[in-house]
Amino acid sequence: MHTGKSNENSVREVSNFRSFEMSNFRIFEKSLLFFRYLNMQHQYTAAQLAHIWDYTEQLVQPNSEITWLLIDSRKLIHAEASIFFALPGKQDAHLYISELYNKGVRNFVISDVNFNTSSFVDANFYLQKNVLKALQTLAAYHRKHFNYEVIGITGSNGKTIVKDWLYQLISPEKSIVRSPKSYNSQLGVPLSVWQMSNAYQMGLFEAGISTMNEMDALEEIIKPNIGILTNIKAAHDEGFESREAKLHEKLKLFKHSSKIIYGKNYVPAGLIELEKSFTWSLHEEADLQIIKTDKKEKGTELTAYYHFKEFKIQLNFNDDASIENCVICAATLLCLGYSIELVQARMLQLQSIPMRLQMKQGIQQSTIINDSYSADISSLYMAVDFLNQQKHERKTIIISDMIHGANEPVYELMATYFKSHNINRIIGIGEEISSNAHLFSMEKQFFKNTDELLKALPALDFSREGVLIKGARTFAFEKIASRLEEKVHDTVMEINLNSIVHNLNFYRSKLLPGTKVMVMVKAFAYGSGSFEIANVLQYNKVDYLAVAYADEGVALRKEGIHLPIMVMSPESNAFEKIISNCLEPEIYSIQILKSFINHLKLNGIKQYPIHLKLDTGMHRLGFELADVESIVELLNDEAIKVKSVFTHLAASESNEHDAFTKEQLNKFDKMYASLRNNLHYDTLRHVANTAAILRFPESHYEMVRLGIGLYGVENVGNFEHELQRVAELKTTVTQVRKVLKGESIGYSRRGVLTHDAEIATIKIGYADGYGRAFGNGVGEVLINGKRAKVIGSVCMDMCMVDVTNLQVQEGDEVIVFGEDPSIKELASKINTIPYEVLTSISQRVQRIYYYE
Repeated sequence: MHTGKSNENSVREVSNFRSFEMSNFRIFEKSLLFFRYLNMQHQYTAAQLAHIWDYTEQLVQPNSEITWLLIDSRKLIHAEASIFFALPGKQDAHLYISELYNKGVRNFVISDVNFNTSSFVDANFYLQKNVLKALQTLAAYHRKHFNYEVIGITGSNGKTIVKDWLYQLISPEKSIVRSPKSYNSQLGVPLSVWQMSNAYQMGLFEAGISTMNEMDALEEIIKPNIGILTNIKAAHDEGFESREAKLHEKLKLFKHSSKIIYGKNYVPAGLIELEKSFTWSLHEEADLQIIKTDKKEKGTELTAYYHFKEFKIQLNFNDDASIENCVICAATLLCLGYSIELVQARMLQLQSIPMRLQMKQGIQQSTIINDSYSADISSLYMAVDFLNQQKHERKTIIISDMIHGANEPVYELMATYFKSHNINRIIGIGEEISSNAHLFSMEKQFFKNTDELLKALPALDFSREGVLIKGARTFAFEKIASRLEEKVHDTVMEINLNSIVHNLNFYRSKLLPGTKVMVMVKAFAYGSGSFEIANVLQYNKVDYLAVAYADEGVALRKEGIHLPIMVMSPESNAFEKIISNCLEPEIYSIQILKSFINHLKLNGIKQYPIHLKLDTGMHRLGFELADVESIVELLNDEAIKVKSVFTHLAASESNEHDAFTKEQLNKFDKMYASLRNNLHYDTLRHVANTAAILRFPESHYEMVRLGIGLYGVENVGNFEHELQRVAELKTTVTQVRKVLKGESIGYSRRGVLTHDAEIATIKIGYADGYGRAFGNGVGEVLINGKRAKVIGSVCMDMCMVDVTNLQVQEGDEVIVFGEDPSIKELASKINTIPYEVLTSISQRVQRIYYYE
């Protein structure tokens, strides 16, 4: 076999991509695993793909029809019509070809010249030097078949919101295909453009780059007739020599565009040809000039000037970023020929767009996944995929009429998709979906409108189900979500599951291929929710989980977690639970070792996996060097099998103790060598904790243990900026009152006012995990973007903050920790560590999980 011809300049080589970037895309963008070509007359045959790629090897099935692009083996739906792209990444995608073949896939794009294809006798294999490039070439070829208007959007910030707002604004006139979510990367763009079909009348695609020489490939795929540059700001500055270089690279997207819409303050005069320009400005003269910006309590009034006419634009937003994005959208509508009157009407209708779905505890011990802000088929696929990641025996989808093109068989596709994903029940709302009820083979109920369903809700059973709520805005599904969500304390901790995956992949990117990862989910997963975090980790194929006590492992098993789980503090009275739930104990003393072996023998169990803890300097738990010889005979008992040998580094995050850390590593090597000589078989070794993953690559061995870094907290060097914040603790203002100078606030009169003040009571106290140490000015919270100091003592269920001159009202949101103030700041203020702050958050504080 040999590769087809390739244009080396069309996209930078995949080998230049960091494996972290590729695996990161697979997680954050893996929900767009395949997009069918909607107009079925444009299916591609295997032979046509060979022609597109100049591939000359003989195909086994040249007439095989392909409509689905598959990049993740877990998301297979239509095997016979799929082609799998074995993209490079942290995991070798070629390893999944056998599994996919057994499920019916017969078309594969590979890059491994040594991959043995002889076992797959009736499959087509396209050997390509660069698999990503092959995908991009296919998408670019596909794009050439459509002549309708395509708008390409790039810039530093605002690409996704501008795209989705334009979709809202223009969709009443045109059927629009668009990038799902933030699919704007080297992989996301071809998958997005693959959606194009004759069922649509316009395309909206965003393009994002992080360094030089990336845009040419995206331009070749999108080929926009109209371009939008949102802005040029600091995002990704590190990937370019200068801000000017970044601007020039982004403008490459528009080299064949007839019109380019941009802010005059972002582009130097003369850089874009005048006849191609449509400019806007918040200050200076432009095609669309904003003369005045009048921010109000709940919106903004813009005074605009266009074509010698002054007029008003009313907005539902008053933050600067949203105002700028609205101006971009208004400029685009005017450029497209919309009347001022229609622009005014449409802009007033714009609503904020949640960029993430939300998971909460629901009534009847159900889990509610709320994605009730959009209703198009591609976002539905992503939401169903997320529902399937949750381990529920029954799954219900509440769904409205869908937004779709005139010729798109959306309900047939929906019914097939639901059936293949084992959806147990559909509850449909709307006349259109109701008229297609016959297509759905599962349990089903249909209602004409949302009010009808709300009346019927009390009689419906959702016990222990996973429930996805997915609907168009006009159906007001937020009413359904509100009725189904369990009513709880207003204080919540929001957990961003995308950030968990991002951080996992960041640390994976620091490991050699094949190095395993054990993730610590003890202490309620550092306060973030054991099952929910474990479920994400299992889905993303970590190798091991670790818990502190057997009960934590038992709970995970009951929720469907099947990964190997190490129990770090096994107690003799929990041996039965450990064995019956296939948990693996950490053995750290001769007494525990003998007790566990005796228990196994009494039950006739052989070769049960254990993990051996060595003490190399932490002096907390573990066998010391002097113990090794005395335990060798016990370790060779047929009742057990040593699965791993490990130790705990005492100060791997600290430069001043590096010599001690290296001494621990040397000691571990000696102790392991002695054990290995007597065991006569290999075991896994794991020493590196979160800090050591970054600072001591020699400590990685066969496996590493990831802890606090997964949750976005890192104390090593400059690495924290590469992590994403996972948790945000929020509450609300209960009451605001005016209190005079000299009066006291709270218990023991600890907070005496030195000025006339406005005091807000907020719904968090030490019973929620916000300790008394934060009282009397130590702690600060964020309300409406401004800091407010805690005054007086923190009470059990609430505390008081000084909001003088901050214009705070009852019901306002309060950020206790998040981006500002950060959890590290809180910890430093009370002389502790982020671990303690996170794990102290009470379980009465509801965890809300987001997936973007």
